[in-house]
Amino acid sequence: MTATYDSAPGLNGGDAVLGGGPRTGAAGANRDAADPSRETADGGAAHRTQDRGAAGRAQAHEAAGAGSSRGLLRLRDEPPEWSLGELRLRRYRRADHAAVLALHREGLAQVGLRPGDGVYYDHDFSRMEEIYLRDGGEFLVGELNGEIVAMGGLRPAGLVPCGDARASADCAPAAPAPGVAEMVRLRVRPDVQRCGFGTAVMRALEERAVECGYRLLCADTTELQEPALRMYRRSGWTETRREVIGGIVNVYLEKRLR
Repeated sequence: MTATYDSAPGLNGGDAVLGGGPRTGAAGANRDAADPSRETADGGAAHRTQDRGAAGRAQAHEAAGAGSSRGLLRLRDEPPEWSLGELRLRRYRRADHAAVLALHREGLAQVGLRPGDGVYYDHDFSRMEEIYLRDGGEFLVGELNGEIVAMGGLRPAGLVPCGDARASADCAPAAPAPGVAEMVRLRVRPDVQRCGFGTAVMRALEERAVECGYRLLCADTTELQEPALRMYRRSGWTETRREVIGGIVNVYLEKRLR
């Protein structure tokens, strides 16, 4: 089977995370801190970070190349594989664990989310096969030049609770909701964001959800991740509710599948 999807500039969120900037205090984001061109106390570390990010994005745009206009191409059914230019999306393997966990933490730190804030959690990464690779789940990684630069997961709704209970590793799972899955752990490495890679992961996971028989997808992100929210909305997702957790506004969304 071959499927194509148009790509759009990147999502990497949420459980989606894209840009935004670190928050300060309980209420939200510090917009000045999100400006990578602002001088810092170390005499210019922000400028160096900006230079590295610009170089990485230029390389990633070149790697995506014509793939950005052709769209996402399905290469193989099982195990699933897609391409977007030189980016390859494939199923998670156990050897990917360290790289995936590092990418997860890097993405959340980018917007100021850290352990103990009530939103951050990572206990699912110790149960990857159980949560994502059995009984209708999926977890994809995106490789560029041999490095994992993007990722995202699909899991039956209820395996990991929503709200503030989710931050606890001892939280009890709910009964799975028939026909409903969560799209989670969407991440793109900061230096290759805005290249369509997050969108590629999202589209591939939506395709897998249809193949697994799901009728409804759920996701969440925080109010801090404005680019992720815009991407969800442009991709046909609808906001359903908001919840304040530890002073952070968590936004819940859903998308019905055809």
